[in-house]
Amino acid sequence: MAVIGIVGAGLMGMACARRLIGGGFGVVAFDVDPVKRAAAEKLGTRSAASVAELAAHSDTLVLAVFNTDQVEQVIEGQGGLIEAGDPSASPPVICVSTCDPDRLAALAARAGPRGARILEVPISGTSRQVADGAGVGLVGGDRALMERLAPVLDAICKRRYYLGEVGNASRAKLAVNLILGLNRAAMAEGLVFAERLGLDREALLEVARGSAAYSQAMDVKGRLMARREFSDPQSRVDQSLKDFRLMLDQARKKGQALPFAEVYARMLEDCIEHGEGEWDNAAIAEAIYRRRGN
Repeated sequence: MAVIGIVGAGLMGMACARRLIGGGFGVVAFDVDPVKRAAAEKLGTRSAASVAELAAHSDTLVLAVFNTDQVEQVIEGQGGLIEAGDPSASPPVICVSTCDPDRLAALAARAGPRGARILEVPISGTSRQVADGAGVGLVGGDRALMERLAPVLDAICKRRYYLGEVGNASRAKLAVNLILGLNRAAMAEGLVFAERLGLDREALLEVARGSAAYSQAMDVKGRLMARREFSDPQSRVDQSLKDFRLMLDQARKKGQALPFAEVYARMLEDCIEHGEGEWDNAAIAEAIYRRRGN
């Protein structure tokens, strides 16, 4: 039985673990947080005490960490794959984190000649959608490596798109997340507006789902917004803010203004300021609700 090592036992890491266990793979997990490691063990994974130990006992590694800094640390930082031993003998890496595309491409270029093999596969979908098999993988990197890792990828996200070199998948993921986030924002603003007009949020949600305004975001996040239930996150506010800051940084480099994204990022920052960073990102509705006109 092939063994998959997962670095990062958060929402997406554990969603991938569920898919892999269900697909017949053995799974070993590492996280710097012992609470998350314990939760992963309850799910059915084995636990590793370090990245080096994880790599030594895995056929493939899945990186599901928070940001690009952490991806770089796992690959080439102190205690990372390259420092731990001969990278050419280490398992190939599937990076499902949403990263800075330029930095990830540069990392792959630096690590490749030293034997580290990186396939970029950010996944579109909440952690719950991924766990249910509805995630969509965006793939960047060597096509031959993608084909070699197809059984692992099939278990995590059977539906996927190949986008060429490393960096392109993250660029596509940022564009997709921009569209998705603004869909959430439009729904949130509509529900708050309806409430201010004296309508019931849940009733209005059903009307919207049956109208020309429908979007998949209504199915995934609508009831959370309507019922104001955010404490059991599928995707968190702080993760969304990290992604939107990446979008705005990339847009600035290209000389493109993203006016709606700028407003959305400010709403997420408002959530963070109110202690809602670990809530589901449907909590964007709370930031809108707090904004009162004159």
